[in-house]
Amino acid sequence: MAEMMELIKSRRSLRAPYDRGRPVEPEKLAQILEAARWSPTAHNMQNFEIVVVDDPGVLDAIARIERPVSETFIRENYAQLSFSEEELLQRKTGVLGSMFPPSWRRPDFRLDELDAEEVAAMRRPLPASPLLLVVVYDPSRRAPASEGDFLGIVSLGCVMENMWLATESLGIAMHIVSSLSSGGEVKEILGIPKRLTIAFSCRLGYPESPPPTYLRVRREVADFTHHNRYRD
Repeated sequence: MAEMMELIKSRRSLRAPYDRGRPVEPEKLAQILEAARWSPTAHNMQNFEIVVVDDPGVLDAIARIERPVSETFIRENYAQLSFSEEELLQRKTGVLGSMFPPSWRRPDFRLDELDAEEVAAMRRPLPASPLLLVVVYDPSRRAPASEGDFLGIVSLGCVMENMWLATESLGIAMHIVSSLSSGGEVKEILGIPKRLTIAFSCRLGYPESPPPTYLRVRREVADFTHHNRYRD
């Protein structure tokens, strides 16, 4: 149990560039896909398919897709920011504002006030990696009696977590890329049928340099548990 808890606590999404010259070993990729295979899914639907992308040309084509950040994201993200480690430790949720560009840390953010460099940063080119996994599902196949296919979506989250813990145990970095989920360009490049939706993508690999350290916080167990009756 102690080893499992260490994996859970050390897991994180590493957004840095990965070494394109050091591919993920085939045997390790097989273990990650095996972990996905045994993910719990509602009604054992196994409602996912995984596109494995390791062709450098295909990776480059996907990397060239612009992933612009919306004003809505930046404005709603502001509410989750802490502006010092002390504030973050006190709040126990959210992230440090220093992880984002200065212009994103203003409550009155306006896209039309950014300079050219800031606008370019908002296009967010995909960092380098030797491997990309794209997880897709068919929204027309829903879990029985699950309004909005809530259980099906939870199942996809289980797939993500199984893969994430497997990569962590194998010493491989992983970065969840949600911004590729909405684009038709990725589906066109990979030949994904229109009936399928991209749930999430993840970059896998070995970082080019040691990953940065940053303060990570969580609520205490007592902050989110309720015994016998919910309390506000």
